[in-house]
Amino acid sequence: MAYNTLALIICTYQRPDAIIRLIASVKSQSRCPDQIIIVDGSQDQKTKARLGEIEIPYLKYFQVSEGDRGLTKQRNHGISKVSEEIDIVAFLDDDVVLESDYFERLLETYTIYPEAMGVGGYITNEVVWEKANHIEENDIRYFYFDGYRRKESSRYKLRRKLGLVQNEPPGFYPNFGHGRSIGFLPPSGKIYQTETLMGGVSSFPLRVLKEHKFSEYFEGYGLYEDADFSLRLSKLGNLYVNTAAQLEHHHDASGRPNSFKYGKMVIRNGWYVWRVKNPNPSFNDTIRWYQITLLLTGIRFLNIFTTSQRWEAAIEFAGRCLGVISLLWNKPGS
Repeated sequence: MAYNTLALIICTYQRPDAIIRLIASVKSQSRCPDQIIIVDGSQDQKTKARLGEIEIPYLKYFQVSEGDRGLTKQRNHGISKVSEEIDIVAFLDDDVVLESDYFERLLETYTIYPEAMGVGGYITNEVVWEKANHIEENDIRYFYFDGYRRKESSRYKLRRKLGLVQNEPPGFYPNFGHGRSIGFLPPSGKIYQTETLMGGVSSFPLRVLKEHKFSEYFEGYGLYEDADFSLRLSKLGNLYVNTAAQLEHHHDASGRPNSFKYGKMVIRNGWYVWRVKNPNPSFNDTIRWYQITLLLTGIRFLNIFTTSQRWEAAIEFAGRCLGVISLLWNKPGS
């Protein structure tokens, strides 16, 4: 099967400067999209005004009302506007900047793996990797994978000491949840199979998106909505990450939820995604999910005393606590 045409969907909210920076990197691509769809959930006209200064004939702009606002709703809205002639639909967060061959590399992946249900790109500026000539056994200072290593975070060091880390490779979700994301894949330039993708650097065949929608359970910011969607697809076929399809993620704080709401979402959305992967967990899987959840909540509490953003850490900790307690009587999706 040949994949020749490409559409890009960008969902945005209150980030006019970020999206203009992204569009500039899209225009400089070695393989430009055949269609660009921007779905704007902003509550003002600033993004619309800034985009009006750009001349791109294949760009379509839609500003949605409150009822259609939210990441998953906006993505589904964008999918409904894609031309029937399109083969592949790419999604990008509005605060990323692409390397010049990003889309070219994505499409090459579908040529190599035409059966792919989805292909993700690779963020280069969030983790420092180095070549590792050999693996040092029981060295918890680093995470080793495919000839590379990166410094292990304090939470993973503690999880490893407590035996709360899975054996699956990055991007694969263990039965007790809390797996290593595709952010633990190294910058090798290789293509790796996975079962989760980051929604803001992902792509899917249009035929797949016609049959499968993003869940609107994930309201607003949509934390972990990408894990839910990709885990459902991975049960039907293969997903891949091409680490040669590179971009940078410049985190833009505007448009994000407050720390309390975020903390609550971490717990409740995390539970929801875990049960998508494992709808009938064993007793041991359930115990391990709660062990890790409570451990990470405790670490966030300690951040009140160990980081400069003490107030944010305290508010998020409170949100996580409420999220855990709410599971006792109101589990997501029930």
